[in-house]
Amino acid sequence: MNAIFFAVFSVTAIGIISAVALSMASKFMHVKIDERIAQVLDCLPGANCGACGYPGCSGYASALIAEPDVKNNLCTPGGAEAAAKISAILGVEAETVTPKSALVHCGGDCNTRQKKMDYRGIQSCEAAQQLFGGEGACVFGCLGYGDCQKACPSGAICLDAPKRLARVMPNLCTGCGLCVKACPNRLISVENAGIAVAVLCSSIEKGAIVRKKCPDGCIGCGKCVRECPSAAVTIVNNLAVIDYEKCTFCKRCVGACVTGCIQPLAFER
Repeated sequence: MNAIFFAVFSVTAIGIISAVALSMASKFMHVKIDERIAQVLDCLPGANCGACGYPGCSGYASALIAEPDVKNNLCTPGGAEAAAKISAILGVEAETVTPKSALVHCGGDCNTRQKKMDYRGIQSCEAAQQLFGGEGACVFGCLGYGDCQKACPSGAICLDAPKRLARVMPNLCTGCGLCVKACPNRLISVENAGIAVAVLCSSIEKGAIVRKKCPDGCIGCGKCVRECPSAAVTIVNNLAVIDYEKCTFCKRCVGACVTGCIQPLAFER
């Protein structure tokens, strides 16, 4: 009987001491959290896409409060509305938000590009890419199984069913960049919504090889480079690259491209 009483007493005493210790610790070791963090977090869309450069919306909200130099216009999905709300909470001027949209750098659909095999595995770009780079002869192109479409929170990406080629609808795209991370071939980039031309190819193989695999691919001929009046186009690793800081959107490169892989864009919002 005494042993039972002693055991109960000991456990009760330990419980009381632990409770007192935890209570004191919570009081003296409490870290005060700025209530504005929660207010800023409510202004953000909650996509946790990382487009702002911080680990999720909570990371960006904390940085805005802790670091005065952090810009309030970094949330691309939230746009100007989020920037205005954040600036009101922080008591600073709202900064301009440049609308952005994702862009798929591939124009070779399954009706034109050559196939090297019939893929019948898991209907996923990531899975197909693991098997010899997918069924297409060009291992740099769109795999066509819609991993980017599944990752898009705003329904801005569609797959052209007959062509099996991912395309972005700029009027729905928020520029969050989740599709960029989802694409195993890294075909997607997020660009300013004002750009008017783009190279819809990502192959870095030599022109003769590209021709055999996909008639819509860049062959690195350099005609676009010679035609550009602002020296905005260069050939890097056999692929035409446009420097949008220099580009005046004259679209002369579009007319010069012999394969049609440089295309005009309609990024109106």
